[in-house]
Amino acid sequence: MKKKLLAALMAATCLLAGCSNGSTSSTTSTSRTTSETSTSAASTAESKDASAPESATSGTESTAQTTSGANTVVAGFVYIGKIDDGGYTQAHDAGRKAIEAMGVETHYLEDVKETVSDTEEAIRTLIEQGCNLIYTNSFGFMEGTVEMAKEYPDVKFAHCSGYQRADNLSTYFGKVYQARYLSGIVAGMKTKANKIGYVAAKGIPEVIRGINAFTLGVQSVNPDATVEVRFTDTWYDPAVEKQAAIELLNNGVDVIAQHQDTTAPQVAAQEKGAFCIGYNFPTSDAAPNAYLTAACFNWPQFYTDDVQRAIDGTWSSRAYWEGLASNMTYLDKLTDLCEEGTQEKVDEAQKKIISGELEPFTGPLYDQDGNLKVEDGVKMTDDEIWNMSWFVKGVVGTIPQ
Repeated sequence: MKKKLLAALMAATCLLAGCSNGSTSSTTSTSRTTSETSTSAASTAESKDASAPESATSGTESTAQTTSGANTVVAGFVYIGKIDDGGYTQAHDAGRKAIEAMGVETHYLEDVKETVSDTEEAIRTLIEQGCNLIYTNSFGFMEGTVEMAKEYPDVKFAHCSGYQRADNLSTYFGKVYQARYLSGIVAGMKTKANKIGYVAAKGIPEVIRGINAFTLGVQSVNPDATVEVRFTDTWYDPAVEKQAAIELLNNGVDVIAQHQDTTAPQVAAQEKGAFCIGYNFPTSDAAPNAYLTAACFNWPQFYTDDVQRAIDGTWSSRAYWEGLASNMTYLDKLTDLCEEGTQEKVDEAQKKIISGELEPFTGPLYDQDGNLKVEDGVKMTDDEIWNMSWFVKGVVGTIPQ
């Protein structure tokens, strides 16, 4: 939803049921396990290059299972952050809890560092705990996941937001840029200063396309507004994230958006009397006097579907990249702080995106320097969107190398 420097990516071509018991692993992370036997149903990216994942016509299949069937699968999760981070990892953990409700045993490791050795150690720990289906939820886990997939060919793996696949290794992510476009409409209608701030983690295509989609959403209702970006070079550091937001707020922005794993930028916005757009899942409680909405993932949608495939014996490597139409991503409900008329504008755009009438990345599109990048009427392909490495006109900031 992830994580590696842009240069490395381009060089390759191119989201609460409790746990039953816990223990401290051999890493610095915390390991948990759950072996509930509930039989209730739960409801609620590819070849070895950087081509976009293929959009799949999915949706959660039937998840009612017998306990014996569900127990053939033991799922493990390698997490970049904490399950109570108020953002990215907590959103993924909602997916883990959804598969627990299917009667599936799960284990997880928190705060795993994005190094090959730490990734491999975490995966080995999960395999020793009996996991035969392992999910790694951060871009920086890619290389370690690839190596472990080679070492353990009988274990199934899935890596979030990556681009390398194998027979036993899938990739998965959500087209959250579509929800970001909608959130841009919200911000564009709310700003009075015509200056919106955006706290961003890394200069990789995942982040860049989100910033661009958000900016295009802003400009669709407010062509005079700009989006100023501050990069933090970290996915999870509340202090750093908050400081970046404060700098933007001190520079005159009156709405803050983010591509970060915590709610720190939202808290900063509230403290400064500004407004905020969240990310990953609904967090109105973090900054109730500032929160407008959030661009969200519905991770149970993917995880229950993928585990069901493993239970059924139909699991195979795939590149999962779904959006609004499949309920994999969504825009949180708008709060009363939103400008009058915003809901109507959002509803109109969402309907068009779902029907295919509107693709946010349709020309004419210009870069920051005014160069025409996409001709009038031309829709960018999934590959081009997946590998986006330039800012659209209206973004203020520089992509770090």
